[in-house]
Amino acid sequence: MKLIIVESPHKSDTISKFLGSEYKVMASKGHIRDLASSGKMGLGVDVDNNFQPRYIISSDKASIIKELKKAVSKADDVYLATDPDREGEAISWHLAQVLNLDVKTTKRLEFHEITKNAILKALDNPKTIDMNLVRSQETRRIIDRLMGFRLSNILQKKISSRAGGRVQSVVLRFVVDKEKEIQNFVPVEYWTIKGTFKDENKVLECDLSSYKNKPIKINNEEEADNIIKNLPETFSISNIKKERRNREPKAPFITSTLQQDAYSQFHFSTKKTSSIAQRLYEGIEINGVPTGLITYMRTDSIRLSDEFKTAAIEKIKKDYGEQYVGKGKVQKASKNVQDAHEAIRPTDLNLTPSSIKQYLSKDEYSLYTMIYERALSSLMSARVDDITTIYLEGNDYTFSCSGSTLVFDGYYRIYKKYEEKEEKVELPVVELNEQFSKEKIEKTQHFTKAPTRYNEGKLVKVMQENGIGRPSTYASTITNLLNHKYVENTKTYLIPTEQGIITTEVLEEHFTKYMDVSYTAKMETALDEIAEGKIDEIKLLSDFWTEFQTYFAQAEKDMKKIPPKEVGRNCPICNSPLVVRHSRYGDFVGCSNYPQCTYIEKKENVIIDHKCPRCGSDLVKRKGKRGEFIGCSNYPKCTYMESLDGKEIDNTKKPVVIPEDAPLCPKCKTGHLIEKKNRFGKTFVGCSNYPKCNYIQKEKKEKDK
Repeated sequence: MKLIIVESPHKSDTISKFLGSEYKVMASKGHIRDLASSGKMGLGVDVDNNFQPRYIISSDKASIIKELKKAVSKADDVYLATDPDREGEAISWHLAQVLNLDVKTTKRLEFHEITKNAILKALDNPKTIDMNLVRSQETRRIIDRLMGFRLSNILQKKISSRAGGRVQSVVLRFVVDKEKEIQNFVPVEYWTIKGTFKDENKVLECDLSSYKNKPIKINNEEEADNIIKNLPETFSISNIKKERRNREPKAPFITSTLQQDAYSQFHFSTKKTSSIAQRLYEGIEINGVPTGLITYMRTDSIRLSDEFKTAAIEKIKKDYGEQYVGKGKVQKASKNVQDAHEAIRPTDLNLTPSSIKQYLSKDEYSLYTMIYERALSSLMSARVDDITTIYLEGNDYTFSCSGSTLVFDGYYRIYKKYEEKEEKVELPVVELNEQFSKEKIEKTQHFTKAPTRYNEGKLVKVMQENGIGRPSTYASTITNLLNHKYVENTKTYLIPTEQGIITTEVLEEHFTKYMDVSYTAKMETALDEIAEGKIDEIKLLSDFWTEFQTYFAQAEKDMKKIPPKEVGRNCPICNSPLVVRHSRYGDFVGCSNYPQCTYIEKKENVIIDHKCPRCGSDLVKRKGKRGEFIGCSNYPKCTYMESLDGKEIDNTKKPVVIPEDAPLCPKCKTGHLIEKKNRFGKTFVGCSNYPKCNYIQKEKKEKDK
């Protein structure tokens, strides 16, 4: 038996169906161990001994490791097939360490799409664990642990903030700086002048653009009125400028551009986009066959394989014609690109979105269609427009207007729906020196607008442009800021909370260097160089820790402690002021005399304006696992429930239906084995006597995991 270990159960299900019975595919379910939180300062890293990390097996992975060890002992060959990036390489290394596999000889499979051909090709060309990638990931993890734990410790003690970190604190600064820019913004008045000009049946609507061939700026209404007063009744065509504009297609998606466009097109959060893309990568059942639909979705490379290019060009020729094939122009990559693997693209161009729509959810279909059409359109020819600009002149004042004519649609033919709609302006045919009479002049007051706040998509763009974080960390960084209550998502913009602003200001004052964008970007570059085997990680860690400790010692001395915010009421037990405190479960009101007094104020339920129809008691708003609902205040005696819009919720326990041929439960011998569904919609077979008997049929349980 040959054993293949991946990190995802879904991935293991997909791959196992590609291979014969001689292969067994199992999943580690992500990392099997992590840094301990013990030792000096609880860091899990021996800072006095070359930063030796101390790893511990995650509590929920003990049974998985037991099963993996059992499978390894029976296997003739073991392949590690985790994701093709630093994190995946580290997971493979940890597996090798824990399962007692030789790191130097254990076979490592690398593939960038989960298709049968890709898996078979990887099996024919196995590699070994790349220790440079492992060292890079481990160094990142150690630096993030050292900085994160120490920053979090001092922030919690001094200003009651929950956490700080190498990347997330800098990203928080982007949001806070933008908010301050908006608050400090002073609108500036300016005016524009638009004119309507006529010559028999020809009409031109133009904007005032220059005076004596210099751009014109109108600061107030008085200036606008003076200009209008000096305009002549007749204008002549002074210039007709024609140019042909080629608009090249956009590069195929990378992680950051996919998250940006998924937000702007479908309003998907970065977390949601990552989750959907993961499913498309790991495989969707098409006609009963699990099929990986896209290549690996954590990438910063816009490179496409030669095989894909060849297939795409043939499809473009066949479906649209030779003239739609692009000229092969090389797209410019962003800075700090690792180029470890391809751009995000479909694995098979024959799997058109329309042909597999029935197998996808609405969101999966939307994202897959956009990925498919972006990759294909990136190899198509440019869109060609003819731009005509007409200039009208009188008394040295020049008005101008532009119109465009589509000459050739090119890539726009399939990617039109994802680009901003352009207002079509048709201009009449005119000649030089042709006279137009002034028909109507309008002046309009404007004020400069404050910069807009970041949404999730724009924040990812800023992170990518500044070299902050990597494709695998964009979504998790934003999620952390939301979870720590440093920013709020209004569904339109990200707005920093008061605590987020305070945290940023304190960090900028006491940890100036580490809040600098260039420092964080340079650290990412250094980690890349470790991955390439160019620099020594111990020296990097030593230099970082020595300097950081100096900053930390000074901050501990200088940082002022901000007392918790008082709520204006006193503790009913000890009469000390009640204050707002923070916990991992949210804010709460407690005694300022903690830990001497442990009083916590309970939140009062909001009473609804109608009574319980069953018992006549008050109805109150409650919060459960699935969100808010309205329930009877007489619970548990009365279990009446309704939704927030007033519809009764049927919460009566349904009788268990046991088929006649259902076998007896082998554990309790009284219940029967029946098919059930868990809260994720997955089917399994378990005992009808649950919760008295929690037996689950093993074979089905492993499959559903």
